[in-house]
Amino acid sequence: MLRTSLTAESVTEGHPDKLADRISDAVLDAILAGDPSAHVACETFLTTGLVLVGGEITTKVYIDIDRLCRRVIASVGYDKPGYGFNHQDCAVLSAIKEQSPEIAAAVAKPREARTGEAKDAYDLLGAGDQGIVYGYACTETDERMPLPIVLAHGLTRRLAAARRDGTLPYLRPDGKSQVTVEYASGSPRRVSVVVLAAQHDPDVDQPTLHQDLLETVIRPVLGRFMDERTEVFVNSSGSFVIGGPTSDTGMTGRKIIVDTYGGHGSHGGGAFSGKDPTKVDRSGAYMARYVAKNLVAAGLARDVGVQIAYAIGRARPLAVEVESRGTGVVDDEALRRAVLEVFDFRPAAIIERLDLLRPIYEPLSCYGHFGRSESEAPWERTDRTEELKRALPQARKVA
Repeated sequence: MLRTSLTAESVTEGHPDKLADRISDAVLDAILAGDPSAHVACETFLTTGLVLVGGEITTKVYIDIDRLCRRVIASVGYDKPGYGFNHQDCAVLSAIKEQSPEIAAAVAKPREARTGEAKDAYDLLGAGDQGIVYGYACTETDERMPLPIVLAHGLTRRLAAARRDGTLPYLRPDGKSQVTVEYASGSPRRVSVVVLAAQHDPDVDQPTLHQDLLETVIRPVLGRFMDERTEVFVNSSGSFVIGGPTSDTGMTGRKIIVDTYGGHGSHGGGAFSGKDPTKVDRSGAYMARYVAKNLVAAGLARDVGVQIAYAIGRARPLAVEVESRGTGVVDDEALRRAVLEVFDFRPAAIIERLDLLRPIYEPLSCYGHFGRSESEAPWERTDRTEELKRALPQARKVA
């Protein structure tokens, strides 16, 4: 029996990189609430006592960056001076300019409009950048996500909840998890290693912390996947009192694997947070997940990846590929043709289908953009399965 392992990690909302993502998405939400047609590319940098918000934003509305940043920082738990970084006394600097007029023109008047190839309104919005995006889905979990990333997010969510609800009042906002799942013949069997790092008050001893986290966080999340051979590491570096931006800088977009599939499948490299949906790094990746999940939900494949390629200033994608890794009910080319029959990959069509011009992004900035509830993330819907099944015979003929 072939045995392999796959490891994934997650971080809490108090991790400096995730705090940066959250601020960038909060800026995006505040702007979209008043100006859905705005173009936003917002980046945040954090370090001891400093928040720097920069990027390119073209909008009709004004937002108070200083107040917004302080609200977000307090909401994730940095609300006490003793933490070394808190919402009241950090400096907030803004370095925002308008979007490049060349990029704006490429989006507003794409190649299809300039050459007379436009066939409908969806051809009148170009991709905001070139890019390769990927979507993935599988049958390992109810979320149709790889088990390691589901468990890793489960640990950090529960760690944050234990801090927020007072179950473990000595916890502080920063934290990380890492889970290694052992597979046998391609199916997940057990968790072989779990690593949990939790920021804490200075008066907590390590044996107490280890036992509390084992019983309150680790065992309830990992459940049947733990056994007597599972190795558990809690704060393996020792004390973890100094955390957040005081211990490490934070930047938007540095946790793209945490945001997606935990290293399973592929990633095009583009981050999500702080970008409006004309940026295909975000909207295209959401669409690719939407397609992959519907393929799996329709029973057409058990493990499938979707790749989409775009060029700046062009509405129609350059390429769409489907890879079922030998688990498809038909060959990959037939699946691809069915996908192209059902789904429209132009940015304007994606934005309309998934209703992306809404302030929905700040809550998505932590614990992954995929595998969430359909109410949080419309790309998690499985509402195109019947269309895919109907398209498949036609796709077979063409193939």
